[in-house]
Amino acid sequence: MTVVTQEDSAETTVVVEWVERELGGRVTALERQARWRPTWFVDVDRDGENLALVVRGERGAGIPLQFPLRHEMSFQRVMHEQGIRVPRVYGWIDELTAYVMDHAEGRPDFEGLTTEQRDAVMRDYMAELARLHRLPLEPFIEAGIERAPTPAESGRLGMRRFEEVWRAGKNAPNPLLEFMLGWLKRNPVDSRGRESAIVWDSGQLHQKDGRLIALLDVEIGHIGDPMMDLAAPRMRDTVLHFGDFNKLYEEYERAGGYPVDIDAVQLHHIAFTLSNELAFRNSLNDPSPDSDYMTNLHWCSETNLHAIEALAERLGIELEAPELPDAAPSRAAVAHRQLIGMLRNTVVDDDYTRYRLRVAFRLARYLQRESEIGAAIENADLDDLVPLLGYRPRNWQDGDAALEQFVLDDDGRHDEELCRLFYRRLLRHKATLGPPGSAMVAHHVCQPFTEYPVRNP
Repeated sequence: MTVVTQEDSAETTVVVEWVERELGGRVTALERQARWRPTWFVDVDRDGENLALVVRGERGAGIPLQFPLRHEMSFQRVMHEQGIRVPRVYGWIDELTAYVMDHAEGRPDFEGLTTEQRDAVMRDYMAELARLHRLPLEPFIEAGIERAPTPAESGRLGMRRFEEVWRAGKNAPNPLLEFMLGWLKRNPVDSRGRESAIVWDSGQLHQKDGRLIALLDVEIGHIGDPMMDLAAPRMRDTVLHFGDFNKLYEEYERAGGYPVDIDAVQLHHIAFTLSNELAFRNSLNDPSPDSDYMTNLHWCSETNLHAIEALAERLGIELEAPELPDAAPSRAAVAHRQLIGMLRNTVVDDDYTRYRLRVAFRLARYLQRESEIGAAIENADLDDLVPLLGYRPRNWQDGDAALEQFVLDDDGRHDEELCRLFYRRLLRHKATLGPPGSAMVAHHVCQPFTEYPVRNP
């Protein structure tokens, strides 16, 4: 943390004045988090007591929220009032469009823990979800928390909101999303009328020394199907490694949660894999200068593969990886190496500037890789379209538009063929995110669904 000696920005001034006016005490330290979403960490001295706070702002330009930030604040406030372990909410900052909460100690992963300690944290987490799901709905309804028009639609509100926001800003053809969204509409989840408060984007937590501290990031929280909260962690597990999901589901049921409806969980999982593409693709097509382009592109690339793999699992088909082209360096290869080396070796003290340099470094490596294999990948993608379309589009833009129209007209007749085609396309494009062997091009597969005891939901 950097000690605040003077307010060097309008945002800093707003945060300091609000905290000192509304909460009392004196701000002793303030730091903006080094990431794409505006967030500030604030230390406050109140009569000798240190208060650690987080000020959470809206997403950046071009990345709209699915629910208003005030809705998130209200949902988290009710959760805390009902005894769920989330950070306490202190209030809303009008001038900044942000809200203030306690800073949850601990870390968002299991680094340094044994498997047994990790399992203990996850047992506690599943029990906390079960407690949340069994809370009365009235306090959430009174706070204005959104729910589907009928209980039968409780499993679709979150995805409906994601799709509405994406379509409102859609700025280019997106055949993958149209294909996956069309499949989900033809194969809707049956929530069997289940309704509870859900965080939706579940699997985000802080633990300290093997003890669950808090559930975090409830921006998509609403009243919906509790099975969604059992589905979302499956994708996040590829990075965090939560453990065997059948065992986690048993812990959830043992703690008093709803009987696990594995069919609904699988359909929710397929839907959730689309959330990054829905949230970030419009911004990627027209990014603002301060966006974290490569993080958003990496998220979309990885989770789009999860989507196709999840659909293939549901359809019971095997997927075959394409052959990737060899690098063919362009005339700019030397300049690319120079730029990458310059960005890699630039040293700065400020955390946020260091973060922005990292963004630029990853962007430069992506452009380098595109110059090496981009043309070959475009040709392979266009060749792949001939059996479906009956002709070869002129370029990737025409190819995307033609494939999207084919998907919209097809209405499920070529689901298996399209699933295989999108898998090949996605693996090719993932290869452009960085050099072979880099973290940006690595792909981590979700745990498969295995047989789970069928119980009466």
